[in-house]
Amino acid sequence: MRRILLLLFLCVGFVLPARAHVGSKDVFEQVQAGPYKLYVTVRPPDVIPGVAVVEVRISGDAVPHSLRVTPVPMTGDASKHPPTPDTLKVSGADAKFFTGSVWLMAPGSWKVSLLAEGHAGSGSASVPVPAVALQMLRMNRSIGIVLGILGFLLVVGVAAIVAAAARESRLVPGQEPSANSNRRAWLAGSATLAIALIAVWLGAKWWNVEAADYAEGVYHPLSLTPTLQGDNLDLAIGADAANDPHWRRRNTDLVPDHDHLMHLYAIREPGMDAVFHLHPAPAGNGELKMALPAMPAGRYRLFADIVHRSGLPETLTSTLDIPADLHGGALAREDASAAPAPISAGELGPQFHLPDDYTMVWDKPASLRSGKAATFRFHLVDANGKPAADVVPYLGMAGHAAFVRDDFSTFAHTHPEGSAPMQSMEIANGESDMAMQNMDSMAGMSGMHMPETHIDPIVEFPYGFPKPGRYRIFVQMKHGNTVETGVFDADVQ
Repeated sequence: MRRILLLLFLCVGFVLPARAHVGSKDVFEQVQAGPYKLYVTVRPPDVIPGVAVVEVRISGDAVPHSLRVTPVPMTGDASKHPPTPDTLKVSGADAKFFTGSVWLMAPGSWKVSLLAEGHAGSGSASVPVPAVALQMLRMNRSIGIVLGILGFLLVVGVAAIVAAAARESRLVPGQEPSANSNRRAWLAGSATLAIALIAVWLGAKWWNVEAADYAEGVYHPLSLTPTLQGDNLDLAIGADAANDPHWRRRNTDLVPDHDHLMHLYAIREPGMDAVFHLHPAPAGNGELKMALPAMPAGRYRLFADIVHRSGLPETLTSTLDIPADLHGGALAREDASAAPAPISAGELGPQFHLPDDYTMVWDKPASLRSGKAATFRFHLVDANGKPAADVVPYLGMAGHAAFVRDDFSTFAHTHPEGSAPMQSMEIANGESDMAMQNMDSMAGMSGMHMPETHIDPIVEFPYGFPKPGRYRIFVQMKHGNTVETGVFDADVQ
């Protein structure tokens, strides 16, 4: 109960608005619950405990008549004792749109489990949701002033009531208080005032201890320290389990996602005119390393996606200066890069011409608005202007995309199924026992689920821009042995 009260009154503390994605806390996921295809949006709260908003849009002809939702921790004993499900409400204007809310009561890795029932049958699916406190709430100044005045009056009023009782409670009606009565009243009122002030002081001390304890639980991503030695990049993930009691994260508890412990995006700033999607290899003790490919000189913003054994995803951030004399080698087979025009040169169009005469095309909507879930559709065209016939999965998916704001305050690495890492999805749906038992195993990961056969040259990504501004979108698709990176700009209102 005291945790809930803290949400109402704690003063604000600055934190980096990051977790699984930087500055983009909402979860967008497409899941199949039996015969029902659900587009799920979960908007987690900024404080924990807090209320997460759940929105579900139904795709296809099969529409459930009821949707129930349950918040459950991903791991631990609490995961075995889910609360009573809540029923989502169907929109009166759209029978395919359901909304509701759930409480996330503790920090950590959670899942929102959905149960759909209808004429086509029933089905269930779960969506992973990182429950992280991103800030401490600021008390409204006007309310603070009013509460301060009321508190002052309460303290003074209690002292006055006790003084009046000591002075007049034994008097006969109409009798004037004696000097002893007045002296007794003064002593009783003063003692009461002192006790009340001591109680207020002790309450403030308790409150400050509680506030400090809550502040320790405000989320901060693990540190990422890059070290460049010649062409070799070493990445050290910082973690001290003794100083991380709220999250219990370690730099050695990582599980592979799409066959890699880390997906590293390096984007040159400020122009965003060079981007690399790389995959460092584990080197033990919370470290990863790789030989860098040839990269243009400059400062790069680093975004490193990792997933912990609990299913909690994080995006670690840092910067890296690439010198002019870096030689570098060729890109690894599953790495990708692009060299678009600087974002300051003007907005890129919906068609991005690739080095091998292929073209990636974005079915760009007429307008883009923040805070609204949408589907972003891209397709690959060959050198003859026809749909590419040799498209194969890239890292086990039809494609990968990164949505990055031009000031780097927002970064989201997404997939066709949604914004949650596939490893987190597998843990949420009980499909990743092997990874949970052996974090070093690269077998059985999501990248192994889709065979290297030709697939449709169209890919879609569910996502919603968290705030207005200029964004650059990096999309990777693969044809033959070539990984292509298309680059597009979005002006979001």
